[in-house]
Amino acid sequence: MNAPARKVATLNLRIDPAIKDALRLAAEQEHRSIANLIEVLVRRHCEQVGIVIPSQGTLFGEGDHE
Repeated sequence: MNAPARKVATLNLRIDPAIKDALRLAAEQEHRSIANLIEVLVRRHCEQVGIVIPSQGTLFGEGDHE
């Protein structure tokens, strides 16, 4: 059985080119894509400040079935 497809949203942002270069280098060092590194950093920050990120099943109303 295959895992269900992940739902994703698009995020466009403007940042200083030097920050983008640093982000690209950091992603390469961790063998991640830039998008994945940004997601990891946001998740870590939210965890540190107490912001709960619901699972995708909960987020999209799929976690309520029993």
